[in-house]
Amino acid sequence: MHLAITGSIATDHLMTFPGKFADSLVPDQLDKISLSFLVEDLDVRRGGCGANIAFALAKLGHRSLLVGAVGRDFENEYRGWLDEAGVDTSGVLVSETRHTARFVCTTDADLAQIATFYAGAMSESRDIDLFSLGHDFDLVLVGPDDPEGMLRHTRACRDRGVPFAADVSQQLAWADGAVIRELIDGATYLFSNDYEAALIEQKTGWSSDDVQSHVGTRIVTRGKDGVTIFPAAGEPIQVAANEGVVAVDPTGVGDSFRAGFLAGIAAGLDFERSAQIGCTIAASVVETTGTQEYVLERDGFLKRIEAAYGEAARTEIDSALSLA
Repeated sequence: MHLAITGSIATDHLMTFPGKFADSLVPDQLDKISLSFLVEDLDVRRGGCGANIAFALAKLGHRSLLVGAVGRDFENEYRGWLDEAGVDTSGVLVSETRHTARFVCTTDADLAQIATFYAGAMSESRDIDLFSLGHDFDLVLVGPDDPEGMLRHTRACRDRGVPFAADVSQQLAWADGAVIRELIDGATYLFSNDYEAALIEQKTGWSSDDVQSHVGTRIVTRGKDGVTIFPAAGEPIQVAANEGVVAVDPTGVGDSFRAGFLAGIAAGLDFERSAQIGCTIAASVVETTGTQEYVLERDGFLKRIEAAYGEAARTEIDSALSLA
């Protein structure tokens, strides 16, 4: 199964605040908010939603095409890092004038986050003609990216009848109802967390049933409560999260879940097994600072699958994935 992953490619600047943001908020003064938090550390890491998903897919043995726009600084180390991991970076456009996007995020003691995103070269992803890259795609994930780029990729998939997965997530904040409706209408898969699912309904004016009628399968992640899958037909499927996870940094966890789910689908596994892969790789990411710094070793990963979901799950997943 040939997957194209479109989405942001960025450098992450990750900081940790030892207190709680909530302790510094005055509810009736939020219109005058002016806050500064003294952080304890700074980690500069490779990131971006598209790159995170493609990287995790490669760790799971699936080589996907990464599609996005970057600055010339990408060529220094980042491209080599992804190439070595097993990502096809031939679909990456390099800007002549802008820097690669920057994600600046502070996480507090409750794992709440305050983040700022500088788009930079990402804005040029709207110039990418997805279907001129010389590939036939079985599925395209349209992830958080330049808004015009997201719309272009979505329309191209619909026009050509190519299945696509909609992952609006981080771009829901700016998008109005009309844009969101266009980005998800006709999607084979719609990814969101539970908050984003509610925001989609609020902004589109659609009920949960309305959203379901416009997509094939909805996948709603719920953090420590696992994930619920709403198939196009049949009853919802609930998959529990891994237990005993020591959370360090939630950045990129949703990206890794999407990669795990898509790796399972690409390998011919059902929704339950695919979600189990997603939950297990997400556990590895949340236990690590940085979105691409985790180590995914075959035996350890499969043992974690078995501990969480049983021997049958391990056997099926082991036979389907080409883990290193």
